Amino acid sequence: MALNYVWLAFFLIAFVVALFRLLVLGDYGVFSNVMTGMFESAKTGAEISLGLAGIMTFWLGVMRIGEKAGMIQVFARAVNPFFSKLFPGIPERHPAMGSVMMNFSANMLGLDNAATPVGLKAMKELQELNPTPDTATNAQIMFLVLNTAGITIIPTSVIALRIASGSANPADIFIPTLIGTFISFVSGMIAVAIYQRINLFRLPILVFLGGFGLLMLGMYSWFRHLTPEAITTYTSLLGGLIIFSIIVSFLVMGLLKRINVYEVFIEGAKDGFTTSVLIIPYLVAMLVAISAFRSTGCMDYVVNGIGYCFAQLGINTDFVPALPVGLMKTLSGGGARGLMVDVMQHYGADSFQGRLASIMQGSTETTFYVLAVYFGSVNIRKTRHALACGLIADLVGVIATIIIGYIFFH
Repeated sequence: MALNYVWLAFFLIAFVVALFRLLVLGDYGVFSNVMTGMFESAKTGAEISLGLAGIMTFWLGVMRIGEKAGMIQVFARAVNPFFSKLFPGIPERHPAMGSVMMNFSANMLGLDNAATPVGLKAMKELQELNPTPDTATNAQIMFLVLNTAGITIIPTSVIALRIASGSANPADIFIPTLIGTFISFVSGMIAVAIYQRINLFRLPILVFLGGFGLLMLGMYSWFRHLTPEAITTYTSLLGGLIIFSIIVSFLVMGLLKRINVYEVFIEGAKDGFTTSVLIIPYLVAMLVAISAFRSTGCMDYVVNGIGYCFAQLGINTDFVPALPVGLMKTLSGGGARGLMVDVMQHYGADSFQGRLASIMQGSTETTFYVLAVYFGSVNIRKTRHALACGLIADLVGVIATIIIGYIFFH
């Protein structure tokens, strides 16, 4: 229901702003630009969905082997002490626990190609426990909000773009991004816990948060002596090694249990194309609405309005040029990436604005995209408090990155 109101709001606000630009500013091309953008976004939505077919087919096949071989259950048992407290509705050692853990792991390593198929697999398994198939369960909401808040240990793609933009030290945003994404993750967890009345002051949760803090410290100790090129090399190696090792371990365990791994792979892979096609309507609907909102200049009005308010209060507004990246990331990952590159080209990759834009790109997530794709994959229409909690995590994340940017670079 929340997505329904937001979807309508995008169109209505865009229409009002377009009329204003036509009647007051004399912009006679505004409606033509809006329609062009909407049609292009519809095409993009279909292309993205179908583009997932290959990787979805591969990963769902691999995951089916992992299930038959018992490896997913091994992952589920490993994470059960922590996840059982956040997902009380999931039975102990249920395969969904393992899929959720693998999705989070892929997100933390910045491996989007692996994270999405595994995440959709987790949603399908969670849907099997859903007594009302058209309404999101508490477990599905917690999973999606934590997914959108997404802890990212290694912002590989952002570092690569900073190298391409001529940064003298592309990896200097590593620690600020790590801190920002952790704050966003915790804020999303707290928001959902309040809605669902989950007690977070439990030993497994506190151990996880403390352990992740130690992990951040260890990553910092390791990376701070490396060159940016070495960081990029090692992070790519680490991600590839982990994912390929998981695939091989699934295959080896399948062979040890005398499973016909090829046939099992084909059995699971058949769901890949079906899932990719199923999400097309949901993704197209959201991308078209977002395009209408962007094409009319609504995002510019929002950003300029925020900058004006802070200027009137006498607060430094150096962060404003980077703000569109954080706001756009909630709507579109590709759009935010383009805005980040534009900020770095205009102000410089190593400027305050360029660094802040990079931190925002690495610390926030595409909430509307994730909700549309993941809920769409299992035909959920009533999303309950998922959108509200996801946006809370995004808002806290953007505010945190601005503060962190001033602390580290201003």
